[in-house]
Amino acid sequence: MGKLQSKISFHTSKYRADGSVGEAGPVRAVQQHGPAHTGAVTSVAALNPDLCVSGGRDKSVAVCSWRSGAALRRFVGHEREVTKVTSALDSSRVFSASRDKTVMMWELHGTSGPSQHFPGHDLVVTGLAVSPDASQLCTGSRDNTVCKWDTETGERLGRASISRNLVTHLCWVPGEPYVIQTSEDKTIRIWDSRELQVAHTFPAKQHIQTCCDVSQDGRYCLSSSSGSAGEGGEATLWDLRQTRNRVREYKGHFQTTTSCVFLPRGPALAPSIATSSCDSTVKVWDRDTGGCLATLCLEGSGPLASLAVCDSSTLLCASFNSGIHVLQMNEHADLALEEVAAF
Repeated sequence: MGKLQSKISFHTSKYRADGSVGEAGPVRAVQQHGPAHTGAVTSVAALNPDLCVSGGRDKSVAVCSWRSGAALRRFVGHEREVTKVTSALDSSRVFSASRDKTVMMWELHGTSGPSQHFPGHDLVVTGLAVSPDASQLCTGSRDNTVCKWDTETGERLGRASISRNLVTHLCWVPGEPYVIQTSEDKTIRIWDSRELQVAHTFPAKQHIQTCCDVSQDGRYCLSSSSGSAGEGGEATLWDLRQTRNRVREYKGHFQTTTSCVFLPRGPALAPSIATSSCDSTVKVWDRDTGGCLATLCLEGSGPLASLAVCDSSTLLCASFNSGIHVLQMNEHADLALEEVAAF
């Protein structure tokens, strides 16, 4: 996928948590690998142990080694840009959603064509969540619907429609039958996948909710907000237990926050989360205090579309202009967030 080049990168800036620029020092060499996609990368997700799956405006789904940047598989079948990708933990199956109104399933060790096809939405598919055992799939669309599918047969098992529920993202609660959903109607819903019914709706936010994630212990969920000129753009922590309260907000992005993820507990790291934004920055936050621990500006990358957690110290970030960025978190006196590679 192109010649490996190692060169000094000058397009990252490190900021202290208070927003001030750190002192100039040696810039770490960023390894530039051949690009995984032609054009914007719209979604990235981690696969175990060293692989990631991504989708882009080039209509393709790529499986790459995030350590080497090598593209191992490329799946082609969508007729329009890929909007979301996901996979079940420890599964060899990956799923992709597209502006062509369909979802496809691909076998990591199979042919280059889809092994299952899920048509049925009337507009772009914008939400994609697979059950922990990979037997069921939930999808959501701008057509106001959420659907449930059998991954083996491709059969649609259920369809639910809510007026003005333009779905932006879906994620499955680990070990539970529940799916979290964000919407352009500014709300976050919890769906019971068994009957495909809304089990809970959190109080509406002020802005469109763009993304959601669930902590590994299933206790909390995150959502992120649209924004501009410093208005909105926050991430919000919600309690999924009985109280189901809004716990905390994380404010600091100047434009829409496109992605939010819980970070695994590192050896010295307090419980933390990460966010990416259309303002070209990635931020790491202390989950419990709301304080910003680190900011990395990926200059020239354009809007950052998606984050994926690889391990306790590595993040992947999909961008519109410069591919997929590999980010490393290093715990020194302060947490440092650095770009180490791009592909």
